[in-house]
Amino acid sequence: IYLNWLQQVPLLDDDTIPFGEEEEMRDPSQAGQKYTHPYVTFFHLFFRVASIVIYMFCGWFSDSFITSFVFVVLFLSADFWTVKNISGRLLVGLRWWNYVDDDGKSHWVFESKNSPSYQGRVNKHEQRIFWLGLILCPLFWGLFFLLALFGLKFKWLLLVMIAIALNAANLYGYIKCNYGASKDLNSAATDFVKTQLFKNAVDMMTKPSAGAPPTNVRPTGVV
Repeated sequence: IYLNWLQQVPLLDDDTIPFGEEEEMRDPSQAGQKYTHPYVTFFHLFFRVASIVIYMFCGWFSDSFITSFVFVVLFLSADFWTVKNISGRLLVGLRWWNYVDDDGKSHWVFESKNSPSYQGRVNKHEQRIFWLGLILCPLFWGLFFLLALFGLKFKWLLLVMIAIALNAANLYGYIKCNYGASKDLNSAATDFVKTQLFKNAVDMMTKPSAGAPPTNVRPTGVV
């Protein structure tokens, strides 16, 4: 299900700010600042970077696998909740969630505030940080997966798979929100390639071809 800004599915009772009212509650004094949500931006990166750092250097502080496992999972869980429920809706105007209707059927909802008026208010620095953090961290965990797999560290492989699952869920959800549920990623990539090929073909046809060299050029050296 893909919903625009005004199309809402009734939520369960909660105390969170309704999706779309964040801009109305923003302090006017924050206008023009480089980062309009500095704390949200910080924690968007803090939990996921901290989980990677703990995974890489936990052996320096403790030899207990259980202790390292618990700390990494705690930071991964905090990162998943923060990115899914806070940073996505505040930094880029996107939200994905799930609800179960009265018939017991599960529905996935992907919302996007894609109106031009809202996109003009999106902080470009925060938007860039959001997507960089969302894309780069799963790449690190993918590298850790290969290292653990080829190093035959199967107990660490389980931890890395949990990290990949949580990071990939947020990445997939927000890409789905950004591109729309009615259009999968394969068709989006195909349309992009087609557009580029068409543009190149037009450039080749409209670009003036190289003609014969001018005849009025006098030779520079005569034997």
